[in-house]
Amino acid sequence: MAASTRSLTVDISWICRFPALSPDNRAVAYVSDRDGTPRVWVQPLTENGHRRARVIDTGPEPVGDVLWSPDGAWLAVTVSPGGGERTQVWAVRPDGTDRRLLAGPDRAPAEGSAVFVRWTGQGSTLLVAELTASGLTEAVLIDACLGHRDTIAAGPLMWPSAVSRDHTRALLRHGPRGMREMAVADLPSGEERPLLPPTTDLGALSPDGEIAYIRSNAGRDRSALVAMPVGGAPRVVAERPDAELDRFAVSMDGGTALLVWNVAGRSELWVADLAAGTTRPLPPPPAEVVTAARLSLDGTLAVLAGESPDTPSHVLLCETGTGRYRRVAGDDPLPHGIDTELVRFPARDGLELTGWLYRAGPAPGPCVIYLHGGPESQERPTFNPLFQRLLAAGISVFAPNVRGSSGFGRAFQDADNHALRFHAIDDVADCAAYVVDAGVADPEKLACMGRSYGGYLTLAALVTHPELFRAGVDVCGMVNFATFYARTEPWIAAAAVSEYGDPVADAELLRALSPIHSFDRLTAPLLVVHGAQDTNVPVHEAEQVVLAATARGVPCRYLLFQDEGHETVRKANKIAFLDAVVGWLGRWLDC
Repeated sequence: MAASTRSLTVDISWICRFPALSPDNRAVAYVSDRDGTPRVWVQPLTENGHRRARVIDTGPEPVGDVLWSPDGAWLAVTVSPGGGERTQVWAVRPDGTDRRLLAGPDRAPAEGSAVFVRWTGQGSTLLVAELTASGLTEAVLIDACLGHRDTIAAGPLMWPSAVSRDHTRALLRHGPRGMREMAVADLPSGEERPLLPPTTDLGALSPDGEIAYIRSNAGRDRSALVAMPVGGAPRVVAERPDAELDRFAVSMDGGTALLVWNVAGRSELWVADLAAGTTRPLPPPPAEVVTAARLSLDGTLAVLAGESPDTPSHVLLCETGTGRYRRVAGDDPLPHGIDTELVRFPARDGLELTGWLYRAGPAPGPCVIYLHGGPESQERPTFNPLFQRLLAAGISVFAPNVRGSSGFGRAFQDADNHALRFHAIDDVADCAAYVVDAGVADPEKLACMGRSYGGYLTLAALVTHPELFRAGVDVCGMVNFATFYARTEPWIAAAAVSEYGDPVADAELLRALSPIHSFDRLTAPLLVVHGAQDTNVPVHEAEQVVLAATARGVPCRYLLFQDEGHETVRKANKIAFLDAVVGWLGRWLDC
């Protein structure tokens, strides 16, 4: 099918993400790009759902998250100046008045960053993580009303997870990727007590600070919810042999927890009565994947962001007692369904890999292997306009989870660390073999693309297995680990050592893993996409790719978005990105 007609008429649906209930359960705030740029919207909650949402003025910059204060007086908002990764925290009244900057860079060029963690439940106090230009993280309590600031902890590779309601204890996460552990700090002394060994991640505290609730895979392969009394022994609240705990939320009163399980990519929900120590499943949510979950103050309601391959991210309300779901905000599902299939197949060394297959037709034809970022992330059956555009253009999509992906246990996630990354690169070749053997792809019309770590893996596959691919698309990927470590944010560089290797001690390995040093093997025409404001993977990575490919005489197009960072969030830029990718692959795959 020609790429020039049908594919270019498919529009981008608007999305709703990061919903938060008002404390009286009468409204929900969320982030939506329905008018072109992610902003805060507030939807009144009525049974018939006919009252219109209103936008909250937080300025012209893209919004990343929103959270309602327990006293109902404020909305905490994360804003990205210039569309980059160095964010600010603002507070604004729910009617859009009295907007004020609480934390984050206030000058250009920006230095440091700030992200809100949660309201503490004491007045209008917000727990904020401030990342300094030197790479340290400071945990700060900020009174949104009075502007008072109290730094309660600081250190490298530290992240504040929670604080007790009386502000006498804080739950802190320490360590690099894949090796994080939790500790509780007594305030104001700051004296810390470790709670669980690696690997632990998300955490919450009971209102009195006596019990920490932690997502952990310590002593097990798959993440579970563990209750850790301060000074006591850990107790498993919930675990499953067939699933990972994806996320969880604890109500402000400390009585209820909502658990979101990742079951081979799809979401299932449980409710835990924390006082009784019991759990029960909820009915299946009306969405394949739940990407955000927050509870009302008393735990009787949950507000969710959910999506499916044919349904954009939308807001759902769930009664935790009955399991009744109600859609309260979001764009309509596509008028036509999206067929997707979860497939399993062995890598060359016998390790089982999985992937989501989107077929454009019954016969072998053009196909692109799409590689997710992370690598501690997972391809799941979510809403992806790019996949829809490619399918409309007659190009099948195979989105695998190669080794190193999350969602399949700790051993699988660690299977690409350091020198094991060469096996992950070979996994991409095994994915290519799978789609050809399965009759999905014409071997002469196969491409590879990915973003962030997936962009790196794309470049590595193109130079390691150049005979397999007829085109490539690199979206904000790393190409040279030496320059990545030198130019990325200090806290990102420090956290990446456990995943990729030490830039000094492992310099030889990192050079061998860097695709830039093998560009003499590059043959596939390459589209390179990047955001000029990206400080996670700085734009210098893309510039090296374009320079090296051009010097080799390889066809190369460079698409640079001046007002985007590591993610493309503005609607006009999303459309330009889709047009570029579909046009590029359509040209070189002859479709």
